[in-house]
Amino acid sequence: MFYFEKINGKNILKSDLIKNANTFFTTRDICICDKEMNNNLLIEENKKIIADYLNISSKNLISPTQTHSANIDIAIETRHDYPETDALILTKKNLGIFLNFADCTPVILYDKKQNIGAIAHAGWRGTAQKIAPKTVQKMGINFNTNPADVVAVIGPAIGFCCYNVGEEVYEKLSKTVNNFEGLYEIREGQIFVDLKNINKQQLEEIGVKEVDVCPYCTVHDNNKFFSYRNENATTLRHSAVLKLG
Repeated sequence: MFYFEKINGKNILKSDLIKNANTFFTTRDICICDKEMNNNLLIEENKKIIADYLNISSKNLISPTQTHSANIDIAIETRHDYPETDALILTKKNLGIFLNFADCTPVILYDKKQNIGAIAHAGWRGTAQKIAPKTVQKMGINFNTNPADVVAVIGPAIGFCCYNVGEEVYEKLSKTVNNFEGLYEIREGQIFVDLKNINKQQLEEIGVKEVDVCPYCTVHDNNKFFSYRNENATTLRHSAVLKLG
């Protein structure tokens, strides 16, 4: 179940599914990413608020450079540059990670047994490349994660209500799960797909048993979250944040 909480009077969104790590999604109240590097002072102030909340230094709050790839890396303390990286795995308690979104699907993954986690950026390209299950699999290869021990939280993204796509995108997404029924609809000649639940089904098919899917749509709930489609290609982003307990 999702609920709002406040940091310094600013709303963040949490799920009660992950209990032993600090995970949440920022809102318009506390933006920590502007791709055009505007409002730098405000962005840095918000980053410090979040770092203080996580009880880490701002320099240990790490974010990769996202490019809609399926590249997955592992966060380490001595490195802050992660080019062309759309999923980041976290194993160190003194670090925090965040990835940025404005319609694409944020997926936070947490291994309850190993106390490690990850965040994946699953726009349609990442979803078509199955970045979320691939991240779980990489956690397994590198850190012995069993998918049955993983809980997943799928955050605010463009919803089934609003996400219409072309034939090519539909075809690519339809091949990523065993059964695509219920994950798309034809409305007045347009194809709509359920990106959040496609990611959920991908994870369930590799053995992830607990998945919490956020009900908020970034288009319909644009007063709470940023939307690339609804805001004329805004450069502002909300973020998925993870700090291990």
